Amino acid sequence: MADGRLSFKEMCARFEVTPRTLRYYEYIELLSPEREGRVRLYGPREVARMTLILRGRRFGFSLEEIRQWLELYETEGTEAQKSTFVDLADRQIDDLERRRSEIEEAILDLRRLRDDTAASLA
Repeated sequence: MADGRLSFKEMCARFEVTPRTLRYYEYIELLSPEREGRVRLYGPREVARMTLILRGRRFGFSLEEIRQWLELYETEGTEAQKSTFVDLADRQIDDLERRRSEIEEAILDLRRLRDDTAASLA
């Protein structure tokens, strides 16, 4: 849109999300687009929030964790939000490293079983 706001359809296309996803993010109050009648318009604030939401999802944060983190900016400011992010990121890094270790172990076990099974066929 010419005024820097995106329509519902443009927002879906820009972030490659379904209309259902965008509506759900509004329903759980992650996004609050402006409304002109039935038309939803997404300004720079909502675009920035959507970027953070999708980044948070990519890193494995729950939608509730993301919602609370975004809300901190509104209620307590940037410093509180940054501090909370560091704590959340540390916890998530630990969890991802634990899961990576479990996956690597499962891969090794599966390779051993496959090799044993292949050897028994020979």
